[in-house]
Amino acid sequence: MEREGVFEPETLEAAREAYESVGPAAKTAVRETATAMDFDREEYRDRVTGDVVETARDAIFASLLVVRVADRDAFESWREEADADVTTLGSPDVDRVVWHVAPAADTAVAATFQAEREAAVATLRRQAFGRVYRDRL
Repeated sequence: MEREGVFEPETLEAAREAYESVGPAAKTAVRETATAMDFDREEYRDRVTGDVVETARDAIFASLLVVRVADRDAFESWREEADADVTTLGSPDVDRVVWHVAPAADTAVAATFQAEREAAVATLRRQAFGRVYRDRL
């Protein structure tokens, strides 16, 4: 089993702290992107809203969530031992699984995939954010 990522909050408070910690990076990323797009001051003021920065924060936080990647047998072994409600997305007929465990919510989100590991990891992180963290943060 492989593990990658930075954030694996054990509590809701730890999740909030991690989420807050990426706020400055989100602001900087949005500002630098707007500069690269040659926004003048007026266009920046009109288009770069709090919602835009919040979306960047959501995406950065989600992209840093710890995930585990393994074959289906390893996932099923983990699942038998897990003390979490597991939601699995995707086809049951493929060989690989990526999952994120959220102890703060007593849940895990998993997605199956065959070959496109990076796409599966990115999709799973967005799903985990939406299903586990968005409403809690």
